[in-house]
Amino acid sequence: MSTISPIQRELLKNALVTISDNALVMVMRTARTANVKNSMDFSAAICDGTGNLAAQGLAVPVHLGVVNPALKGCLDYFGDDIAEGDVLASNDPYSGCSHLNDIFTFKPVYVDGKRVAFVVLVLHHTDLGGRVPGGNAADSQEIFEEGLRLPPVKMRVAGRNNDAVFRIIEANTRIPDRVMGDLNAQLAALDEAAAEVEKIARRMGPEAFGRYLVDLIDYAEQLTRNSIADLPDGEVEFDEWNDDDGAGHGPIHLHVKLTKKGDEIVVDYEGTQEDTGGAVHCNWEFAVSCTYAALRTVLAAEVPNNAGLYRPITVKAPKGTFISVEFPAAVGSRGQIGFRLRSIILGALAKLVPGRMPACAGGSEFALAASGRTETGRSFLHLEFHNNTGLGGGPDRDGQDAGPYCIGNLANVPVELIESENPIRVEQYAFLPDTGGAGEYRGALGLVRDYRFLTDAVRVQVRSDRYTSQPWGLFGGGPGAGGKLVLNPGTPGEDPLPSKFIRTFAKGDLLSAQMAASGGYGEAAKRDRAAVARDLAEGKMTADHALKAYGFSAGEEPDA
Repeated sequence: MSTISPIQRELLKNALVTISDNALVMVMRTARTANVKNSMDFSAAICDGTGNLAAQGLAVPVHLGVVNPALKGCLDYFGDDIAEGDVLASNDPYSGCSHLNDIFTFKPVYVDGKRVAFVVLVLHHTDLGGRVPGGNAADSQEIFEEGLRLPPVKMRVAGRNNDAVFRIIEANTRIPDRVMGDLNAQLAALDEAAAEVEKIARRMGPEAFGRYLVDLIDYAEQLTRNSIADLPDGEVEFDEWNDDDGAGHGPIHLHVKLTKKGDEIVVDYEGTQEDTGGAVHCNWEFAVSCTYAALRTVLAAEVPNNAGLYRPITVKAPKGTFISVEFPAAVGSRGQIGFRLRSIILGALAKLVPGRMPACAGGSEFALAASGRTETGRSFLHLEFHNNTGLGGGPDRDGQDAGPYCIGNLANVPVELIESENPIRVEQYAFLPDTGGAGEYRGALGLVRDYRFLTDAVRVQVRSDRYTSQPWGLFGGGPGAGGKLVLNPGTPGEDPLPSKFIRTFAKGDLLSAQMAASGGYGEAAKRDRAAVARDLAEGKMTADHALKAYGFSAGEEPDA
């Protein structure tokens, strides 16, 4: 067997990552919906010929841990019935995927008749039917309520579109022009990426290319083990809460025990409460993916993101708990519990490696789908996820206001785009003063977005959280302020709303979405006085809050 060249390995790794990134850029340029082209709710990856993740692009972290089980579901079904020009697809959580809106597509790559790789693209499609537009209703009880479920199918057969599958998808979405536009963008980018992978594999030769992919995965495993070995051995536990399950039960308790020994980590969720219904919970594959994404934050940056990273990590949980639901449970709002899985792992890591981890990030857990008809009769559906409401404070800096989460990584949807495509006016998009958890290093501020509906009978579904379970601080730092939803604030019709709801709004109604802030780090008494003065000057803090939280008078000299 030929010797593996470290230089060739590095060149191949970077080439595969670049191919994945280029596929995502192509999707951005050709997709139709805001959630794809602006929020960038998609991921790209490359697997070896047997289905093991070998490389990924800049993507949504929680998508990537589901690639292997989703592809395995397709391989288990089709077996040897896979040929050049086929494109496999699925969105079925009970065949390894995450929720129905995420359609996973896999294109095999062949060189001289030998399958050498799969190119992967995952897109969150804005609407695939179901009882509620957008498909993410938190109170659904069965997956049959949530929309079109695609078990492993062939989107293409020998290079030709499987028209029956395309027609079924088109007939099961409220916005067929946009969803089919996104799907075509997904497949076009898949084709381009597969062609680039084929060029590399043909130039290297299929046998050498296969050896290097295996080596790249093994290399990632070794770097992961080295990185884990640098962490202190120990066993730590942490508890978290979700406000509710979306169907009237709560709070929801999560528990984790994280054991680090040598070059391996075991994450055990035993003690997490049993499933109570709704659609906020998740299937096991998604829970494992969230766990990987959270643990990735303490591993060395040079570790390649592929299946080798997962090998030294064992994740456990009893079946039937809130994070390992069983068929036919609905899982459309599973992103909600994904945020809590992230924060419970980061909380455990804060105990294992104190001084390295920040406090709890804030409420980028707000999701909104608003649909109806304009006054001219045109249908609209606006879908928006907020994954950028900031990071917790510390250990050596304030939380980044409006920063991204480690598992979400979605981009902001510009106000101008929302208003140009929908009968919605965003009347406020701003930081919420005084909301960041107090501490030596302040937590990121919460955000507020006010939506004015400009047409009648707008059906709105919201999934949010952190109203009662505030983002925690560390080492004496205070919690971030909780979230709040209010209808028509400051008017006689002002009405506080629950964190999760489906409701019809009238023309002129205003929905104010106030998203939770992040926790603080360290004792507030140790905060630099100049930092308090700067927050006052920038409007991030009021004089009353500065006095109450930090003992700082508005007229005080910063260096006093």
